[in-house]
Parts: sequence; C-alpha cells; structure tokens
Amino acid sequence: MDTEAQPMERDRSSRPAGTEDTSDPTEQEDRSRFALVPRLAGRLPGGRITPTLLLCLVFLLLFSTFVLQPFQIPSGSMERGLRIGDRVLVNKLAYRFGAEPLRGDVVVFDGRGYFGDAEYIKRVVGVGGDHVVCCDGEGRLQVNGRSVDESAYLYPGDSPSTVRFDVVVPDGTLFVLGDHRSDSSDSRDHLGSPGGGMIPVGEVVGRADWILWPFGRATRLARPDAYARVPAAEGAHG
Repeated sequence: MDTEAQPMERDRSSRPAGTEDTSDPTEQEDRSRFALVPRLAGRLPGGRITPTLLLCLVFLLLFSTFVLQPFQIPSGSMERGLRIGDRVLVNKLAYRFGAEPLRGDVVVFDGRGYFGDAEYIKRVVGVGGDHVVCCDGEGRLQVNGRSVDESAYLYPGDSPSTVRFDVVVPDGTLFVLGDHRSDSSDSRDHLGSPGGGMIPVGEVVGRADWILWPFGRATRLARPDAYARVPAAEGAHG
C-alpha cells in the first residue's frame, strides 16, 4: 500500500480562477489515504522462528489480508470523527457475501484510476440509483428527494458543500464525501472526470468499524441515523 504523500490536483468549479493546490508532499492534502499500522519489528530470541510462531505469523497475515485490517488516518478530511493519526479497524468481510455499502457507511476504497494512486476513506452518501443533489433551500444535501441532516458528523462550521451538483449514481457505484467538506477531495472534485467521481463497489476494501487508537478515543463507528428516512431510489429492489 502506498504510504507516501502524493500530489493531487483539484478541479472544483468554485475555486478562484488561476489558483490550484500545491504539490508539496509535506502538506496534508484533502484526501483520506491510508498507511498500514507499523509492521512487526524486532529480533526474535536466538534469531530462530519456531513452527508455532511461524503458524501464528501466517494466521495474522491471513487474518489481516482477508478479515480485519488496521489503517492509519493521514489527513483531516474525515474530521471531526476521524483525526490525523487515528488507527481504525476495517472490516474486509462487510461486503463479501452479498451485502453492499449503505448510505452513511464509512468505507475504505482503492482510488487508483478514480481519485489517485492510493487508498481513501470517505462516507457513502449515495448508492446505485440514488439521486443526490446539493443543495435544498436550507443548504442540506438531498437524496431521492429527502433532505439529510448531517450535523451529527459534519465538521463544525462546514456547509454540506460549496460545490453544487445534481447527479444520479449509476448502479454498482458509490457517491462519497469526506466529513470535513472544506478539506476533502472526494466525488465532487471528479464530476467531470471519467467515471464522474463515482467509485465502483468492487473497489471497496471494507467498512471502517472501529477506532482502535488512541485508546482514549477507541469507539465503534456506528452508521448515523441521517439517512434512515431516505427512500429507496426509483426502480431499486429491496
């Protein structure tokens, strides 16, 4: 997994003419990419690996590859809920047996070819068939004609979006936004790009279910109630 800072251009129509993001790799950019929690390090006593220890290491590797994997938050694009340096636990089985991401889920996805050459974390605000609009008369997102109150997780002082959009999410894809809207490069930035800023469900690595570290902030990341009353898209099944 790529853990180095990568430059990313933004193409928001609302940005003043003649301005663009810098490509300074030391700056925290508005994307939520991940780095693996530090790998096991240190020397074994006597420099030997016993069969039992080898078996344990293989089990941990398989468990991390296919079941649960920790990731580190490198930017502020998901504040206030997820802060720079937080370690989150991603459930890689959440969508592997017929289940699909739901509105409100916080997901990790492979952004190569869509957002950039990295993995990202964002909140799902639209699933296949949804009509997502910004914004209603009170400045809130609308999904399938229902206004969504995002105050429970939106970064304080941020509006739902300064970029206007009116999109229908193609089947099998997701429309995703960061919770810190003024510091997030997300589906809004790629509306005019191939794919229209949508992320294929097949590129989702898993669902972020827990904050593991720091211990004082350890908590389960529950799906918010904001989308509970959003009706299904027209023609959707279930």
